[in-house]
Amino acid sequence: MRKFNIAAPVDMSTGFKDFFDTIGLTGGGLVTKGIAAVIAVIALRMLLQLSGDPKGALRKGMMAVGTLFVAVVLAIYGDTLFSTVTEAKG
Repeated sequence: MRKFNIAAPVDMSTGFKDFFDTIGLTGGGLVTKGIAAVIAVIALRMLLQLSGDPKGALRKGMMAVGTLFVAVVLAIYGDTLFSTVTEAKG
C-alpha cells in the first residue's frame, strides 16, 4: 500500500506565531480582518433595515453598500494599508 504525503509536517511547538505564519497572517493582519468582519456585519444590518420610503431607502442603501465596499477593501488590502503604521522606524 502506498503512503501519500499531502502536506509536509509543520512544527507548531511555539504556539500561535507558527499557526499564523502558516496561514500567512500576522497579529496585525488578523486584527484588520476582524475589524473588516465587524464592519461587514454592520453594513449587512444596515441593508436589512431599509425603510419603505423610496428616497430614504435609496440613501440608506447606498450608504450600506459603501460601508460594505470599505469592509471588503479593508479585508483585502488592510495589511498593506497599515503596514507603514506597524513597521515604523525609530
